[in-house]
Amino acid sequence: MVGGPFYTVRLGRKDGLISKASRAEESLPRTNMTMDQMIDLFKLRGFTTRELVALMGGHTIGFSHCKEFADRLYHFSKSTPVDPDFNPKYASALKTFCANYTKDPTMSAFNDVLTPSKFDNMYYQNLPRGLGLLTIDSVLVKDPRTKPFAVLYAKDQSVFFTDFSHAMEKLSVLDIKTGRKGEVRNSPAYEDENYDYFVS
Repeated sequence: MVGGPFYTVRLGRKDGLISKASRAEESLPRTNMTMDQMIDLFKLRGFTTRELVALMGGHTIGFSHCKEFADRLYHFSKSTPVDPDFNPKYASALKTFCANYTKDPTMSAFNDVLTPSKFDNMYYQNLPRGLGLLTIDSVLVKDPRTKPFAVLYAKDQSVFFTDFSHAMEKLSVLDIKTGRKGEVRNSPAYEDENYDYFVS
């Protein structure tokens, strides 16, 4: 629908027997992680560095809340409030746009400022121009382990689409539940440490 590649999603995945928000949070990458942390996190789950960079291309659509990148705009360091990796004009526009983010936590900006509603390789083209929104975005073109793949995807959208599709297919079967390790729920369930509730 937004111009991206087609990939097969297998049917029949079971739900876990326990659903805790804290468990999901532990497994998700953070926007301010170092590249070492990101590579280790993905490697632990069987993904290569190339697959990590391909999956990061999902940032070609969607948005991030201002709080996720506010430190890059207002508190990068004592001597340099704004992250110098930002394009100056882009940073200035974001500072104006996100000025009230502490009062309104819903404020957000597009991950890809140039083609936000189109799934393409513009995300990678944006990075060397200082248009990477999140810390982890900007690091992709600075780290020698990830830069070659980011540069490749910026030049060749078809390679990006192929690699993204394969990585998404691999992600879709990560830690699947089989046999008695999983269940098919009649109602979506969410369980927290302090309380349980069901949504019907």
